[in-house]
Amino acid sequence: MSENIIHLNEEAIKGQLSQLVRGTVEETLNKLLEEEADRIANAGRYERSEERKDTRAGYYKRKLLTKAGEVNLKVPRLRHLPLETAIIERYKRRESSIEEALIEMYLAGVSVRRIEDITEALWGTRVSAGTVSNLNKKVYGHIETWRNRPLKDNYPYVYLDGIYLKRNWGGEVDNVSVLVALAVDSEGFRDIIGACEGAKEDKESWLSFLRSLKERGLKGTQLFIGDKCLGLIESIAEVFPGAYFQRCVVHFYRNVFSVTPHSKRVYFSIITCHVL
Repeated sequence: MSENIIHLNEEAIKGQLSQLVRGTVEETLNKLLEEEADRIANAGRYERSEERKDTRAGYYKRKLLTKAGEVNLKVPRLRHLPLETAIIERYKRRESSIEEALIEMYLAGVSVRRIEDITEALWGTRVSAGTVSNLNKKVYGHIETWRNRPLKDNYPYVYLDGIYLKRNWGGEVDNVSVLVALAVDSEGFRDIIGACEGAKEDKESWLSFLRSLKERGLKGTQLFIGDKCLGLIESIAEVFPGAYFQRCVVHFYRNVFSVTPHSKRVYFSIITCHVL
């Protein structure tokens, strides 16, 4: 007697179950939205009564990422009253968190192809390369707005330094120089007032950076602090002639310790602290 062997296509079954669950979630959410619209309007879609507070004005479509995958919502419109539901607020929070996650992955050096795979595994929806690109443009727009914002406060003290950061670009890690200005306002709070990527620590770069700060409204600066870079000192004297310059103590220690034997460092530190 031959045995009947039944083969199960597990992938097909999972796909059908996912589609079934997603369809149920979509239907339930849309029903909740309809009920919420009826409650706010105090009447059904075509109901006419004296108690009615508003009338329908169609609906608009919106996608929502759920644990069951992406669903399509038909959000009702009212002619006068706003329709604010927990479903929409939840969508806004989730949309924001997803955008932040995508941006963080991209900035961390994760490739766009890998981001597509990760989003499909986590949320059941594959985010396209165009979406990632649009999010990056959005972020870069915010960064440029922040970098070029007017400086309205007085900053008596400004710290200047050039730092080097590692950037993952196209699978290669490069060092990128960034000129940074950290200021202390009149109330004693610190604020990063400027950052310039790709510039070198020479006079031309510092001069351009300081001029941009002045054009944005940097005023009231009495003292600049930085390393003893000749180009920096000359640029400060040219752009802010009324301000003083002080060498950064941290940079001073690093320069001295780089040529001081390890056995003499403790002794040198004690003498220096006593003098200071």
